[in-house]
Order: sequence, then structure tokens, then C-alpha cells
Amino acid sequence: MRRQGRQPDQADRWRDRKRYLWPLGIVAAFGPGIAWLLVHYLSWGIFWAVGFLVFVVLIPLIDLLVRLDQVNPPDEVLARLEADPYYRWCVYAYLPVQYAGFFFGFWCLAHAPMATGERIAMSMTIAVSSAIAINVAHELGHKKPRLEKSLAKIALAPSAYGHFYIEHNVGHHVLVATPGDPASARLGESLWAFWPRAIFGGLRSGIRLERDRLRRQGKGFWTLRNDVVQTWLLTAVLAAAVAIAFGPGVLPWFVLQAAISALILEGVNYIEHYGLLRPVGENGRPGKILPEHSWNCDYICSNLFLYHLQRHSDHHANPRRRYQALRSYDTAPQMPAGYAAMLLLALMPPLWRRVMDPRVVAHYRGDVMRANVQPSRRERLLRRFPPPATERAAAIAPPSKGREKPRGVTPRPAVGVVDTVWGRFTHAKT
Repeated sequence: MRRQGRQPDQADRWRDRKRYLWPLGIVAAFGPGIAWLLVHYLSWGIFWAVGFLVFVVLIPLIDLLVRLDQVNPPDEVLARLEADPYYRWCVYAYLPVQYAGFFFGFWCLAHAPMATGERIAMSMTIAVSSAIAINVAHELGHKKPRLEKSLAKIALAPSAYGHFYIEHNVGHHVLVATPGDPASARLGESLWAFWPRAIFGGLRSGIRLERDRLRRQGKGFWTLRNDVVQTWLLTAVLAAAVAIAFGPGVLPWFVLQAAISALILEGVNYIEHYGLLRPVGENGRPGKILPEHSWNCDYICSNLFLYHLQRHSDHHANPRRRYQALRSYDTAPQMPAGYAAMLLLALMPPLWRRVMDPRVVAHYRGDVMRANVQPSRRERLLRRFPPPATERAAAIAPPSKGREKPRGVTPRPAVGVVDTVWGRFTHAKT
């Protein structure tokens, strides 16, 4: 209780306005059930793809219509906010709903009358649930409690992407925004070229990192103490359970939804660090990870469904900070739309380059040589963005030498639809 006579301070007055909106993220977990209801009562087969349609149509549309959310919790409330168990249960609840939706989706694939295209549509709906579960695993896998680490592995089983548990935490968070990171996209690199590099490079990295960890303990790779092997076994058990329950004929759809969910995850990785580079210090190692090394956006709907993943700079600065306490930074480069819309844009490389390449160059004050450039496109980019003569001769330095500061607690005014659609997609920020 507040002491009598004490004036309320900012920490006392502050309330999380999104507190009771966070459970909305669970809706995606039961996408197959929602799809069945819509098809059953409306008789439109397109609704088998409802999970995918929500991801690529509804969420981007709401992002465009609703004001940006740039409100940060004051420093004084961070500890209290992170300790609140309500937010943990919002994440924990995703898993039982995800698995219920997963098995119901395969029941539909086995028993509901569907054409081949409709089965693909249902696989896409299941895949969106599995992809968001990877993000749930991302939130849980960074935390210390053993329970949360175990739940992270369970969340990764449907996507067959268990190596992410190791590669992301031990690999990506060390090499982020460097040419050696398979999960950091380079300026000029298309999503289609990034996908195989990220998928196979991440798999190799996860296996190598876990093999090296076990070797230091005097153990071989093939042991149940291997976190990668554990997640592979969970996926194998899940696939066997699906085949036993609904017949081996559903296994191709299991593989399809897992593949799509992996592509969505790596598509988000493509967006998060596109073209951004940590400069190498005098010791030959990449410099400190700063807010400038992750693309951010403050669109409220996509952030609710992704548990603040789009406040990515603060996540890299404080990997164990819980999603509800992540902050928005003024010094972080900003995406012109939420991740869902940007992923659609990335599928069309010419449009993506038209929108994003000028933003990357503007972020580096016109000097393209300071970006993380795809080697095969270096000359083309230099012709398109000739660096200033003074910058060309200068040593590479971080874009901002000032102390990085989170945004204040006052939200930016609402952004109009016309401004969002036209101005944000045709002009780079300077």
C-alpha cells in the first residue's frame, strides 16, 4: 500500500495500456478451429487460409489505421513490470492452444472434405500458428527458469526448427549485424537469396555451437543432453503422433506447414537487420550492439501478435528483458510498416529495394560503404548511391556516438492512412 501523505510519482501513476490486449496473440494459435467454423457456416473454402489471411491482410490493415505506440514504461516500473506473472501466463497459454489447434488442423486435413488447394490453405493456417510459436520460443528461450526453456523446445517442435533454440541465443546474438551472421541480411541481398543462406547456415551454426559446448564437457554430439537432439526428438514424436492419429497421409502436410513456418521466421530475420552493420573495432572484433543495429517499428497490432518483437533493439541490448518491458528507441532505424506488411514487400525484391535501400543509405548518412553490403551487388550499389568524398575516406564509425536513449512516454500523433501508404512507402527517412 502507498504510504499516507506521500505524493504519487510517475511509477505510481503509470499503467500498461496494452495489459489486457496481450491475450489477443493467442487467437492465432487456434487458427485451424476458426477456419473450420468459418468454412462450416459460410461454405467458403478460402477461409481454410484464415490464419494466413489475418497475418498478411488484417494485421497490416489495422497497423495502418491505428496510431503508433511509442509509449515506454518508466525505468522505475521495469522491475515491477517484469515480475508481474500475468504477462508470463499470456505467453504460457499460447502453447496448449497451439497444440489444440495443431491437432484439430490435422483432423480437418484427414476428415474434412477439401480439394488440394484447400489443404494447402489449411497447412498455411497451421504454419502461421507454428511460426508465431517460434516467436513464443524466442521469448521463453532467453529466460533463466528451466520451465521456460523447456516450454521453448516444446513450442519449436511443430515447426521442426529446434536448432533455433541454440543458434539464435548463442550465435545470432553474438554475430548480429555482421557479415558472418546467417540471420542478418545484407544490403542488396534479396529475400529469395537470403532464405537458403539463413536456413542452412543457421542449421550448421546451431549444430556446431552445440557440438562445441558438449565437446568442452567431454561429451559426444549424440546424447540426450544435446539441446538440438532433444528438439529433433520432440518433432519426431509429434510427427509420429499425427501419423498414428490421422494416418500417414497427413505427413506431407506436416512437412509443408513446418517449411512455411520456417520461411516466415527467416523472413522476419531478413527484415530485422537488413543492411545494418556493426563496425569493426581496433581489436578486430565487431563493436558494441547498439539500437542502430536493428530495424524497429511501433505498430501496435503486429506488436501485440508478436509480443513486442518489433522493439528489437532493446531485445538485443537486454536479451533477458521480458516482452512487456521492451522499449522503443529514437536512435533505432524505423520500418515504414509492421513486420507482416514488410514481409509481403520483401517477396518482391525490386519493390523492397526501392523502399528499403534508400533508408539504409540514409541511416548511414549517405555512405553505402558503412552498410552490410552483399558482395555481389557492391559495385551496383556504389553506382546507385555514390558515397560522399569525405565519407569515402573516413574511417567507419557507428552512426550515432551519443548515448542511446529510449523514447519518452508521450505517443506520436496518429498517422493518417494517406500519409502512411504514400509518404512512408515512397520516401526514405533522412
